[in-house]
Amino acid sequence: MRWIIGIVAVAHGLIHLLGAARGLGWGDVPQLVEPISTGLGAAWLAAAVLTTTTGLLLLARNRWWWIAGATAVVTSQIVIFTSWTDANVGTAANLILLLAVIYGCASQGPRSARAQYLRRARAALLAPAAVGVVSETDLQRLPAPVSAYIRQSGALGQPGVTNFHAQFHGRIRSSATKPWMSFTGEQVNTYGAEPTRLFYMDATMLGLPVDVLHAFVAGTATMRVKALSLVTMVNASGPDMDRAETVTVFNDLCVLAPAALIHAPINWHTLDEHHVQGTYTSAANTVTAVLTFNDDHELIDFVSDDRLAGSTDGKTFTRQRWSTPISAYRDIDSRRLGTIGQAHWHAPEGEFTYLEFDLDHIAYNRPYAINLGWRGRSRVT
Repeated sequence: MRWIIGIVAVAHGLIHLLGAARGLGWGDVPQLVEPISTGLGAAWLAAAVLTTTTGLLLLARNRWWWIAGATAVVTSQIVIFTSWTDANVGTAANLILLLAVIYGCASQGPRSARAQYLRRARAALLAPAAVGVVSETDLQRLPAPVSAYIRQSGALGQPGVTNFHAQFHGRIRSSATKPWMSFTGEQVNTYGAEPTRLFYMDATMLGLPVDVLHAFVAGTATMRVKALSLVTMVNASGPDMDRAETVTVFNDLCVLAPAALIHAPINWHTLDEHHVQGTYTSAANTVTAVLTFNDDHELIDFVSDDRLAGSTDGKTFTRQRWSTPISAYRDIDSRRLGTIGQAHWHAPEGEFTYLEFDLDHIAYNRPYAINLGWRGRSRVT
């Protein structure tokens, strides 16, 4: 759709040059019958420049293309009205462009889920906590499997973790029988007295874009899902959502920020050399999970019975076992992390994978001025 609309906009803009040529006296234009004054010729030229620029910005994946597009649609339609007999067919192209502009504003404008994510993420990163360098002394207070895991992650001798910014891609589905949706995701977590988790997902369902925004701030969680950035599919909040997201925050700590486990509010209980139970508290919620490590001291699974599966509309939640097996590790941002994994629901009708992810990038202890990535692409997909 991005290519189709972009090419339509460029072609539509170039056709406007016929009106400019007629009005400005650049040459004979036999296709146009109605007279066009010099002033209107300049207006046709402006419409040509604006509409062509809109198409080029869209093809270049510039996120602000829709601003130029809104101006282009208005300018183009005004000049079309002045030469209605000759140019009325151009209204169809403007209608297509107008619908795209409405979607562009909804998905990228100041009230979009993306804009909300950026505002909250930058606010969360505004005042990073001071942190020291991780030492062996820090690891001595932890169970042996956990300290070995942090050690193999490359945290020793590096600053502890106060926040991270990560980017993912993968696919997700709502049940074992539903089709997969591809997605890219971006996330900011901060740690301290009141941890924050902000996750923005850009998914595709049946060829249509879907926005997902998770926000966990001061122990309160919300989830918003919109199709085409306009139609609300899920609007979840409340105590059950808070508890469910607390498990996810705990999981993020274990999988993506091992060094942050050192000072996290977790009570540990060693089960054996490969299994540890952790009980994590955030605000009013306390949740428990069992962590499994392999012989290389890598975390390979996280299982919790405190996660709650939401209904398709996000109105009701049911407690259900949840696990996140990790299948591959690699070095990234001077740390060794699990970068390929899944998320499973252990539903009454059987266990199934509902999420598969690849970690593309992660950076720790980011300042406020971080360039929270748009991935350089337009949301018209």
